[in-house]
Amino acid sequence: MSHLRAGLRLFRSFLFSKTNREFLIFLFFLAISGVFWLIMALNETYEEEVSFPVHITGVPKDVMLTSDDVDTVRVTIRDKGTQLISYLYDENIRHLKVSFKNYDRGNGTGIVPASDLQKLVQQRLGQSAKITAIKTERLNIFYNTGASKRVPVRWSGRVIPEHLYFISHVGYSVDSVTVYAAERQLDSIKTVYTEPLNYAGFRDTLSISCRLQRSEGVKVVPDRINVTFYTDVLAEVSIDDVPVTGINMPEGKVLRTFPSRVKVTFVTGVNNYKSLKASDFTVVADYNEIMQRPAEKCNLYLKRTPSGISRATLQQTQVDYLIEEEN
Repeated sequence: MSHLRAGLRLFRSFLFSKTNREFLIFLFFLAISGVFWLIMALNETYEEEVSFPVHITGVPKDVMLTSDDVDTVRVTIRDKGTQLISYLYDENIRHLKVSFKNYDRGNGTGIVPASDLQKLVQQRLGQSAKITAIKTERLNIFYNTGASKRVPVRWSGRVIPEHLYFISHVGYSVDSVTVYAAERQLDSIKTVYTEPLNYAGFRDTLSISCRLQRSEGVKVVPDRINVTFYTDVLAEVSIDDVPVTGINMPEGKVLRTFPSRVKVTFVTGVNNYKSLKASDFTVVADYNEIMQRPAEKCNLYLKRTPSGISRATLQQTQVDYLIEEEN
């Protein structure tokens, strides 16, 4: 208790010493002058750009808006600082409503002209406010009555893993989306792409939440998806015993090659290689070519390869052969 009393006495003596008392008085008058300066500054007239969200109201139940149901009008306002602060931060003041039926043109579109937008904004302002510029020329409304279709989703942009890694597979949280638009627009939409993605230098699985690109008058549901890029380590590998098959063989004839099986060399991911087998590849010799250009050896061609590999080549491109009659 005695220590507490001693501490209080020390604090009192420090607070009410002559030097500190003068400093406190100085701070008091500084605060008062700051308040007066702020009041005077806020009473001055300024110009500021303010954004007003516009909400479309009264949309019929059978109508699907394909434009944003909330758009933005940007205006430059001249008024006192105190009023401008309220315009900038009071959402109730900035809340504008546009009636759908008042601007519906009956052909899947509607237009709210800049003059009407300016009137709506002016109604939300004080008497001293003056609109000096409106940067939104007009508000476009697009809608339809249910015309839609499903289209696939694809990623766009630049996604490059670290050296010696490659993208083995791309997964989507949804592989297709529903697109709502006017009939003439729906016919031209074949694919919906993501916003441009830009990632590089990764080696592990990369998962990205991203928006889908959209065009004016087109609504995409959902408008955001997850894209996952799966990586694998590149390796040059080979598969033996891929059988050689004769194509364009006439009935009753058989092509025999020596050897009858060949090796295919290619580049793929380590994980993908584990699932590959010889039957995933097709190596052929063409009977018609052999007849047109007879020689001791026939040419081999790699006709089919599985997905996920690159730079596939045959170890042998020519082999000995015989054409026999079937028994």
